Amino acid sequence: MKTTKNVHLDTLLQHTGTAPFDPDTGAAPVALPSMRTSTVRFRNLDALERVQQAKVRGERAVTYGRMGMDTHAALEQVFCDLEGADRAFLAPSGLSAIALAFFSVLSSGDHMVVADCAYGPVRYMDKTVLNRMGVQVSYTRGTVQAMREAILPTTRVLYVESPGSLLFEMLDLPALAALAREKGLILMTDNTWGSGYVYRPLDLGAHVSVVAGTKYVGGHSDLMLGAVMASDPALVQRINETHYALGYSISADDAWLAIRGARTLPVRMRTTADHALQVCQFLATRPEVERIFHPAWPQDSGHALWQRDCLGSNGMLSIGLNLDAAACRRFVDNLTLFGIGFSWGGFESLVQWVDPAALASHGYWQETATPSVVRMHIGLESPDDLMADIAQALDNARA
Repeated sequence: MKTTKNVHLDTLLQHTGTAPFDPDTGAAPVALPSMRTSTVRFRNLDALERVQQAKVRGERAVTYGRMGMDTHAALEQVFCDLEGADRAFLAPSGLSAIALAFFSVLSSGDHMVVADCAYGPVRYMDKTVLNRMGVQVSYTRGTVQAMREAILPTTRVLYVESPGSLLFEMLDLPALAALAREKGLILMTDNTWGSGYVYRPLDLGAHVSVVAGTKYVGGHSDLMLGAVMASDPALVQRINETHYALGYSISADDAWLAIRGARTLPVRMRTTADHALQVCQFLATRPEVERIFHPAWPQDSGHALWQRDCLGSNGMLSIGLNLDAAACRRFVDNLTLFGIGFSWGGFESLVQWVDPAALASHGYWQETATPSVVRMHIGLESPDDLMADIAQALDNARA
């Protein structure tokens, strides 16, 4: 595209990363090919030195294949378009992207406040790596009051996920951003749920947004991918230096697959969001369902924040069931159209029984007094078929 001014995001996603025309033939494929390389050649030493100087200035400049060529650059632009960021840095997975964000700004002796609803493996990273590196981490509710009370003189980062990872608790991101700026802290957020299309944390005041492109951006459950986005020049420079120092890289083929997935992201996300609301309406009629955790559902406690801050929703929801653990497990095992798995964001529906131990430290869960929780990703199947499957599984669970 010659210009992106005032162009809808749906249009940008269809045109970013298209192949340029061959100067000799005037022809081009629609999609940019997967450009694989380990070695980058230069016409002469002057050309190499110009690229090296650009790298010193913090620009995207490739001297070795680890950074990736045109296919990688196109995917980085996709993430910039989605998140409203100036720069995007690719990582091999969502968790590695979180690590990149942390390692870019945290040093030994620093302290970080983490919302207790954030992605569970962050706690494992804390226990096995951050603690050993001398980084202290505190966990608290993702409210302004709770996070303010947890701030120490050594605090450097507020880290949140909104909506939360298991119960989709909406956080007041603009208010948290104001707190971060008041205290001179960096607000980082995991935006995998919104993936930039239905939620844009940088526009709401966050400094850094992290996305697992494995989920909705990839969209087909066939690649692992993470990305870190920022616009502040000082932060971009820190992330750029750390990204290069850690040697992060993804394959050109995975970058190509992610660009392919981004083309259909608008249609897939809108469709799964519509299907999820239909499923919520059905679940609300079932006596086994005590609570529905889905911010687009009008009865959800975070619905007002969702209406204010989000541009749409997706297929993720959790349900609190008035079933004991054994019956809850029978419900999951009796589902036939839902795969049992930890990921989400693909074309298919998934389900996972949530171990209460994984929720024990979540203040929001403690408030709900919901003993049995099942998390579901509603996919692109017919909602009528999914609802019939859920009905028979609930019937079997109570039998």
